[in-house]
Amino acid sequence: MDADSQKNHLKAYGITYWTLNKELKVKWLLNYRGGSFLLPDTEAIQRECQIRGVSFEILSNSKTESILHEISSPSKNMEAVVLEKAPKIAVYTPDGKQPWDDAVTMVLKYAEIPYETVYDEEVLNDGLLAFDWLHLHHEDFTGQFGKFYAQYRAASWYIEEKKAAEKLAERLGYNKVSQEKLAVALKIRNYVVGGGFMFAMCSATDSFDIALSAEGVDICEPMFDGDGSDAAYQNKIDYNKTFAFTNFTLERSPTTYEFSSIDMTQKRRIPKTSDYFSLMEYSAKWDPIPTMLCQNHTALVKGFMGQTTSFTRDEIKSNVLVMGETKVNGEAKYIHGIKGKGFFTFYGGHDPEDYQHRVGDAKTELDLHPTSPGYRLILNNVLFPAAKKKKQKT
Repeated sequence: MDADSQKNHLKAYGITYWTLNKELKVKWLLNYRGGSFLLPDTEAIQRECQIRGVSFEILSNSKTESILHEISSPSKNMEAVVLEKAPKIAVYTPDGKQPWDDAVTMVLKYAEIPYETVYDEEVLNDGLLAFDWLHLHHEDFTGQFGKFYAQYRAASWYIEEKKAAEKLAERLGYNKVSQEKLAVALKIRNYVVGGGFMFAMCSATDSFDIALSAEGVDICEPMFDGDGSDAAYQNKIDYNKTFAFTNFTLERSPTTYEFSSIDMTQKRRIPKTSDYFSLMEYSAKWDPIPTMLCQNHTALVKGFMGQTTSFTRDEIKSNVLVMGETKVNGEAKYIHGIKGKGFFTFYGGHDPEDYQHRVGDAKTELDLHPTSPGYRLILNNVLFPAAKKKKQKT
């Protein structure tokens, strides 16, 4: 999985998932040649690699033992983690969304990793209990319809999506979309606390935490829910309820395309040509989880924007790991934490290979980006639940 030897990093994850689905175990060789995978040598696996265009090498037993011996050396920042079972994957997304509306859906399809879609009704009916891993589509959990009001309130797609959300909330027994979305967020919170793995990108990251922090508080203006917001609602925000963020200030104006001070989009002044973020290096033997999530063939990844591009560093809770940061301004791009028995990862931005994705833009063709480091980070999270659980040492 290093830069020079692998022709299609993304589909390699699909091969690994396919192998796990055959009830075969895989070793993930952390920090060895870009985070390579050690698979059993079978004709079926070789054939599948050839069909999908994935580069592989056949190792003798003695060579394999030599590599594993090297990895086990205390002087090497490497580890061999056993992957045991293909995780069952859910993507939280509304009906009618095209696959290219969401980077995770797109890369799962490209890598040929199977998934199911769920939305509010399934979540509220405890449907998440059937899954090991959940991705949140670029959702607004605050009930403010993505804060698209200023630019798109007259657009037919915005009007239809608003009507559909209101109709769904009413059918599910809620007076407002914000109340229904809060109920969904609380179910997702319980899923993670109970041991689930949750991954979110773009506006699903901060809007999820904002919704949790504003439980019981009306932060929506009349154009969103038909009545005024609570007076001085900023003072009623409870940061103890969030996963990742604290001490943030909500954006009160309904015409500003922003949820809060968490997001760095409007504060950053970085030219596209120098917009890169760095991945942190961890001890593979002592901190295998963040090491797994940062596996890549480069430590420097191209930046990309979204409604929520990146996170204000001093508004991230102290117990949350910043795994990727932009050195120029110190913003956090890629963060991870533990909640109860489960885990969450937040990844800022919309599409790792579409720098400034806008409504209506053409889809990204992943055939043109088979070695994308930004997309590899998503797939690291997909395989993470397959790892044999070890007691965390730090």
